[in-house]
Amino acid sequence: MIKKKILVTGGSGFFGFELVKKLSNKNKVIVLDNNIRGNFDKFKGLKNIKTIECDITNQRLVKKLTKVDEVYHLAFINGTENFYKHPEKVLDVGVKGIINIIEFVKSKKIKNFIMFSSSEVYGTPTSVPTNEKEMIKIEDIFNPRFSYSAGKIISESITINFLRNTDIKYKIIRPHNIFGENMGLKHVIPQLIFKIFNSTNRFKLNKAKIKIQGNGKETRAFCYIKDAVKQTIFISEKIKENGIFNVGFTRETKIIDLVKEIDKILKINTSIIPGKGRKGGTLRRCPNQRKLFDYKKFDNNFIKGLKLTVDWYKNYYLENDIKDVLYR
Repeated sequence: MIKKKILVTGGSGFFGFELVKKLSNKNKVIVLDNNIRGNFDKFKGLKNIKTIECDITNQRLVKKLTKVDEVYHLAFINGTENFYKHPEKVLDVGVKGIINIIEFVKSKKIKNFIMFSSSEVYGTPTSVPTNEKEMIKIEDIFNPRFSYSAGKIISESITINFLRNTDIKYKIIRPHNIFGENMGLKHVIPQLIFKIFNSTNRFKLNKAKIKIQGNGKETRAFCYIKDAVKQTIFISEKIKENGIFNVGFTRETKIIDLVKEIDKILKINTSIIPGKGRKGGTLRRCPNQRKLFDYKKFDNNFIKGLKLTVDWYKNYYLENDIKDVLYR
C-alpha cells in the first residue's frame, strides 16, 4: 500500500537515486531532474516512480508541479571541479532553485520539506568532530570554491526563514563525505582508484606510485551511501521537530589510510607522493553525531561499502576508455 506521494528534486543524481529507490518501496515518488549529471534510464523496471525532466531554475515549470505530501530537495550542481570552473552556474542553480521550490512548498502547503545542505558550510571548523551548532561561514569570498557552500548557506537561511511562520515541517541535512558505487568521477575515492589504475597499467601490476593532493594526513569521515539514506529517511519520518542534522559517521580516516584500505581490496602496494593542497580545502572533516544518535544509533558499513565501491570502479575503468578524471 502506498503511504505518501513524495517529490525528490535532483533525484537522478548519486544520492538522489539511492534515496528514490528506498523511498519507492512504500511511497509513490516523483523524480524531478534536468538530467545533466544523472539519467532517467536507471529507473527503468522500478515501481512507484515517475520522472519529470525539468530545470529547477524554471519558476514557471516548478509552479505547475502537482501537490505532494513531502519534498526532498537535492537539486544542486556538485563536484569540486564545477565549484572552481563554473561558480556562477553553481550559485544560479542553488539560489534560484531553493527560491522556486520553497515557494512551491508554501503554495501547496506541503507537510514536510527536507533540504539537503552540505558539510562544506562549516568551512574550517573550530572543533572536530563538528556539531550542528558550529558557526557556518564563507572563509574567502573571492575563492570560487566557496560558491557551493555559499549556495548551501543561502538555501538553509531561506528554508528556515520562509517557513518560519508556517505549519510546514522542515529538516536540513548536512551530509559528510558520502560515497558509493557510480558516484561520478570527480571525488576522492574514484580519483584515487583511477590513479592506481594508471600507475599499474590497468591493474596488471601489483605496485603503484601515485601523487595526491596534500600530504595524506588530511582526514575525512566517510559514510556509505546506503547508510546515509537510512539516516536521512529516519530524520524525515521519525524526528518531529524542525532542525539541522549531520548525516554521516564519527570515524575519521586519513587519506593515506584510505589508500591502504583500497590497496587491500585491489591487492596492490601503493606508494604516495605528497602534493600541494588546494586553496580552500580543510584538513579535517568529521561530524559530531550525538544529536541524531540520541534518537537512534546506526551501523557503519564503511569497509563493506568501500569494497563494493572499489570493485565497481575497477570494473568501470577496465570496461571504459577513460582518459582523465582528475581536476587536480
